[in-house]
Amino acid sequence: MAIRVAGISLDPPVLLAPMAGITDLPFRRLVASFGAGLVVSEMVASQEMVQAKPGIRERAALGLGEAATAVQLAGRDPDWMARAARMVEEQGARIIDINMGCPARKVVGGLSGSALMRDLDRALRLIEAVVKAVSVPVTLKTRLGWDDDLRNAPELARRAEAAGVRMITIHGRTRCQFYKGRADWRAIREVREAVSVPVVANGDIVCSETASSALAQSGADGVMVGRGAQGRPWLLAEIGARIAGRPAPAVPEGAALADMVARHYEDMLGFYGTGLGGRVARKHLGWYMDRAGTPGALRRRVLTAPAGAAVLALLPEALAAEGRAAA
Repeated sequence: MAIRVAGISLDPPVLLAPMAGITDLPFRRLVASFGAGLVVSEMVASQEMVQAKPGIRERAALGLGEAATAVQLAGRDPDWMARAARMVEEQGARIIDINMGCPARKVVGGLSGSALMRDLDRALRLIEAVVKAVSVPVTLKTRLGWDDDLRNAPELARRAEAAGVRMITIHGRTRCQFYKGRADWRAIREVREAVSVPVVANGDIVCSETASSALAQSGADGVMVGRGAQGRPWLLAEIGARIAGRPAPAVPEGAALADMVARHYEDMLGFYGTGLGGRVARKHLGWYMDRAGTPGALRRRVLTAPAGAAVLALLPEALAAEGRAAA
């Protein structure tokens, strides 16, 4: 079972969601090393990308030789979106994703993200501009609608497909739900029935069981995993194995886990520099230690140690704790 996006095969049909401050190149590289059909960059503001504002281009950094990588763009102006799309295509993106699902107030307030679901004509102008600007496939990530009175994802999907979008990911909530309540996977089926391009289900997919339920209820072609992968970069590979009926991959524990986390940590320091990298790494280290059941005092030592060798020296003890939480 694989998703075909134009000439690209996404196998397994399990995708890593774009998450601000999380799905940077080091984390995407780690998730992809276990096995993922596609990993998606943090959302990149199109105008800021073109204008090279500090930190923006790093969010879209692809890395040489990286496969199965998409860059997600957001914006409100067709020209800026087209220019940014051409730029990331030149950098090596195999797929460009358009964000029409972000519920954050600062994004919606700028008439980007899920605000575009209230103005489908504007949304289509952005889609058409990006599709015309690049030769790589363009995909779309959105929500069920703005609120319960405006659930227009099927209409947006039909129009997006007609404009050239090659895959559509639906988060099973409205914008006004933010991340509250439960994702409505059944409602995604309306989008699946409205288009012929692949549809991917997103929202509350945190294990193989929830992935299977989401696929069954939505009829989707694949799933996208977000917060469930925090501290579990192997989760997408586990879900992919379940979908394919293969044995699950080995989950790193003890020394193997410490070695994996150390590599991730060093990759972050190399990518960002020691100062910023050490700060960015803390949330990832926290998630790993949460999964490992690291005692509180030891956890604090890791998170407050000077970045670099001091942290690396503590990881074997921190991640070999007894009573490690179930993966």
